[in-house]
Amino acid sequence: MQTQWIAYYTIIRREFIRFFRIWSQTLLPPIITTSLYFIIFGAFIGQQISDIEGFSYMQFIVPGLVMLAVITNSYSNVVTSFFSSKFMKNLEEIVVAPVSPTTVIAGYVTGGTARGLIIAALVLVVALFFTKLPVANYFIVAIFAFLTAVMFSLAGLLNGIFAKGFDSVSIFPTFVLTPLTYLGGIFYPISVLPEFWQMVSKLNPILYLVNGFRYGFLGISDVSVPVSLVVLTTFTAVLLAVNWYLFQRGYGLRN
Repeated sequence: MQTQWIAYYTIIRREFIRFFRIWSQTLLPPIITTSLYFIIFGAFIGQQISDIEGFSYMQFIVPGLVMLAVITNSYSNVVTSFFSSKFMKNLEEIVVAPVSPTTVIAGYVTGGTARGLIIAALVLVVALFFTKLPVANYFIVAIFAFLTAVMFSLAGLLNGIFAKGFDSVSIFPTFVLTPLTYLGGIFYPISVLPEFWQMVSKLNPILYLVNGFRYGFLGISDVSVPVSLVVLTTFTAVLLAVNWYLFQRGYGLRN
């Protein structure tokens, strides 16, 4: 047990040192990008959009933009860190060590989750310079932020396992993750869409994460919050099981 704790601590310590050391690449860009969203979509365009269920457009998009920061940073932290370790042959040292797959997965996921939540907190602080943001349910906010960070850390780990080169690391975020996030109700309620596209939107899992998180702040949601929580926990459990299975088999752990 002590060996596993030492291994876990070593992995998360390395992860924290890594993303804090290159803070200008990991912490600063999301803040600048999100600030631009607030200025362009919230301050400029938002003034021309009527209130949504009693909230200004700026207030409406803040939870979605915070969730976007959680998703992208949790995912990118794990996939880049894990694949770099595999590429540099550092991962092979972990594989041959008496460390369980659960410990390795927990270490990388903790690092990704921490970065996602730290960025989310920074984005929220920036948002407060632009608008006042009520909080309807602190527990809902916390559980959706935490589980989303865990889920996309696991997704990043899965991408890192299957990646064969640095190009493979960017394919999924570019062609799958980015479209799903921008079509996940961050900038609009799906009620403004035609009925057919509302049905299509409900097939997008990110819609449930964004709306569940928004409900925690504003108390409004396009979809059922319990259903959103079920979707989130189900995807997290499936990704955890798949990652654990691949680690047990040793698939993709050597480049």
